[in-house]
Amino acid sequence: MKIISIGYTNTPGFTDPDTWLDRISFYTGILEELAKQHEVESIEQISYSGILQRRGVGYHFLDLKTEKSLFPDKLHRYIAQMKPGVVFVNGFIFPLNIIHLRLRLGKKVKIIVLHRAEKPFTGIKRYFQKLADKCVDAYLFTSSEFSDMWKRNINVRKIHEVIQASSIFHPADKADARRQTNTNGDPVFLWVGRLDVNKDPLTVIKAFLNYLNNQPGAKLYLIYQGEELLQEVKDLIRIDERGEGAVILIGKVDHQQMQDWYNSADFIISGSHYEGSGIAVCEAMSCGCIPIVTNILSFRRMSGLGKCGLLYGPGNEKELLTALLSTGKMDIEKERAKVSAQFNEELSFGAIAGKINKIIL
Repeated sequence: MKIISIGYTNTPGFTDPDTWLDRISFYTGILEELAKQHEVESIEQISYSGILQRRGVGYHFLDLKTEKSLFPDKLHRYIAQMKPGVVFVNGFIFPLNIIHLRLRLGKKVKIIVLHRAEKPFTGIKRYFQKLADKCVDAYLFTSSEFSDMWKRNINVRKIHEVIQASSIFHPADKADARRQTNTNGDPVFLWVGRLDVNKDPLTVIKAFLNYLNNQPGAKLYLIYQGEELLQEVKDLIRIDERGEGAVILIGKVDHQQMQDWYNSADFIISGSHYEGSGIAVCEAMSCGCIPIVTNILSFRRMSGLGKCGLLYGPGNEKELLTALLSTGKMDIEKERAKVSAQFNEELSFGAIAGKINKIIL
């Protein structure tokens, strides 16, 4: 079967195809796994034109930034000429495009929409999403709980629970990794994300500082890009003598170096109030990091509803402190084995592709 993956967003800031594919490797790995059984093509829109074969997938780079119509006929004619059996559409925020795609492809081609953490539209746009629903054969949601608002507002029903991102990283020797990252601590905690209100680094740091009363040798490393709360984070660390030397601000790290960071840590902490995919936590789990994450939809799904790791209420400093303290009684190696099993069975590229195959075949 021929599978084509498309998106309707142009990213002009990228001109090199390999750099772009490395950036979205959390998704392309699924396509590459599917390519072991199918003919897979992916249409990418950056400031580059050409076709690149990579790990069994044909990547078609189309520089269509001038085509901003709600009905992108040039793109859809290109897709139709490829004669797909299945088309993956990334996101459900272009309902008119999906309607036009259906008209161009006919009834026999399956259109599968991948939910990318969007929320249903309101007003007249919601009406268009309802119309587009008639053109869709299936929806893939990270968690069935994510689909509830879509059931209520758009009345979608063709729902499948499939995580749509994974990790290219793998476990490595912890001592070697720590030499690469120059990390130390007993234990080592890692936080990765934007320094903003949603990611909530302040709650994480506050709980960790109190945790140091029981485990003074622990270290918390923060890798971040956005700096919205950077000054608040620095102030929080500075005014508490326990923070100096125990909470380390790393800043931005090249993605390829993240494998060493994940393998350096014993635990990955998240303070997120909302996540679509939770890619950083998934990557950490692929390296055996034990997740201590908020009790939100995506993380409940990723952790297998308690199969591994610990959950706490978003913004709840007291619950997070309790979770941190409980790690002292944890059999770390046994828990790491649970994490690895959960990743391999539910979160790996192979596991995701296997679930998709059951839907499209």
